[in-house]
Amino acid sequence: MPSTMRDAFIDTIGLMLETDPDAVVVLADIGVSQFKAAGLIERYPDRFINCGIREQLMVGVAAGLAKEGFRPIIHSYTPFLIERPFEQIKIDFAHLGLGGVFVSVGALFDAASSGRTHQAPEDVGLLKLLPEFEMYVPGHPDEASVLLRAAGSSNGRVYVRLTEDSNSLARPIEPGKMHVERRGPVGSPVVIAVGPMLDRVLDAVSDLAVTVLYATTVMPFDSWTLRDTMATEIVLVEPYLIGTSSSEISGALHDRPHRLLALGVRNTELRHYGTPEDHIKAHGLDSDGILKSISRFLYPS
Repeated sequence: MPSTMRDAFIDTIGLMLETDPDAVVVLADIGVSQFKAAGLIERYPDRFINCGIREQLMVGVAAGLAKEGFRPIIHSYTPFLIERPFEQIKIDFAHLGLGGVFVSVGALFDAASSGRTHQAPEDVGLLKLLPEFEMYVPGHPDEASVLLRAAGSSNGRVYVRLTEDSNSLARPIEPGKMHVERRGPVGSPVVIAVGPMLDRVLDAVSDLAVTVLYATTVMPFDSWTLRDTMATEIVLVEPYLIGTSSSEISGALHDRPHRLLALGVRNTELRHYGTPEDHIKAHGLDSDGILKSISRFLYPS
């Protein structure tokens, strides 16, 4: 059993290389040492391409491989995978209609001590600007394995967002669907916890009569599970830029009166380093902060 999502990634890539002759891993230095330690580069020397610290080139090379019929797995740290080469993703993959698996590590505030250069809370919102991107946000290493396998078997463009932050237990997730973690009374408010936010959300709402939905697929958004809850008050808790999925919720409930509270990483600059938990608390995403926000929303004085 993998202990971290990155371990799950390495293990799953080994299985993909073994079973899919078209799978090729494209890197920009980051991740090379982990794949070497796992013996995968030695075992499959022709299936790894390291472009060096050239993220735009990494994406361009991957697109060329996709055009020739390969299934590229493109991997780097979140800001270096999504933000730096965004134009290449837009033109080389989306515009040309090519498929590939983009797998990031270090999402959320894993490397808080490295400062803003190693944070990318905008990543999911950026990729939402491009058509036909599936996006997975696992909350546990076992879920990462499930979603990575789904991404590998797909022909489309898939983003898998990995983090060191993890829920204590894996859930029986299914790609494309939200998991009903807890059912409140009929018509009770619904709290949607995305990926690694679930444990904090469950702690925050332990004494509240709410339904909790757990999302590990954020695009395409599972409108049907949300509509089945028949709620008019919705709380969205995301581990990236606040309000990223708000439009999906409003679209899903376009014909129903509803109120929405979006919680996530605030669009502000924190110019201090600290620990990941320091940053999570500063953005109000710890259990206490989530409870305070939900209580003000549901029970205004």
